[in-house]
Amino acid sequence: MKFGVPLGLLHPAAWKDVAVAADELGFESVWLPEHLVFTTGLSTAGYPGTADPGIRPSTPLFDAPAYLCWLAARTTRVRLGTAVHLFALRHPFVSARAFATLDVVSSGRAVCGVGAGWYRGEWDAAGIPFAGRGARLDEAITVARRLWSEPVVAHSGRFYAFPEVAFEPKPVQHRLPVLCGGESAAALRRAARLCDGWISMPHTLESIRPQLDRLAALGGTGSVTAHAYGLGSPEEVPSWAALGVDRLIVRPWRRGRDAVAALESFAAAYGVAPPATTL
Repeated sequence: MKFGVPLGLLHPAAWKDVAVAADELGFESVWLPEHLVFTTGLSTAGYPGTADPGIRPSTPLFDAPAYLCWLAARTTRVRLGTAVHLFALRHPFVSARAFATLDVVSSGRAVCGVGAGWYRGEWDAAGIPFAGRGARLDEAITVARRLWSEPVVAHSGRFYAFPEVAFEPKPVQHRLPVLCGGESAAALRRAARLCDGWISMPHTLESIRPQLDRLAALGGTGSVTAHAYGLGSPEEVPSWAALGVDRLIVRPWRRGRDAVAALESFAAAYGVAPPATTL
């Protein structure tokens, strides 16, 4: 089992120290969420499934691929992922360039987690129709795949059209992994048919089973990343693996200032260790 660390659940001042600790301890990945902008009006800010606003307009926002590039310079092994990047909120040139850059400067450690997004406010503010975001995301992923792999690319689609362009440098990874977040029917179809895997919302062993059953019914055979903030003990890990989960994003701390110490304790208890070096 691979273990990832959710940096977005910490104050940004702690991100560097926690990412460096995760890298040194042998955690497989660190993850950043993102939004492009928050509007001050909260009429479109209700998080699905709750009655509360899902945002605070004063929250600091960072460009996730750019911040991960900075972390790449301070780490050596840990993979650097987004959970999730709103790929279709920009032209695919912009997002494809961001992740290609991250992959190059990190020597092939980028993981592109994408999502259609739930917060209408930033789409309205950017002047991009919220209703078509899923189809727009599908096309943007297709365009990015071509930009990352083909010598020259021309495209004429529903949302994007451009003449033949070159796109260099290519990512270091032969196939830069694209994982889809979200639990709607459309998101699970995207994960199964267009992406290299799926990223869950926070779940327990019991609550994730229906989503995995739906994913399997759609033919999904890619990587499964589960947010498992309530992971109880090392004995629970094989049960996650038996469901097809190959990466658990864990939060072993209760207070942000204890995050590094909590990662150290988790690593010791769960057998997390950096790969052995050979001379």
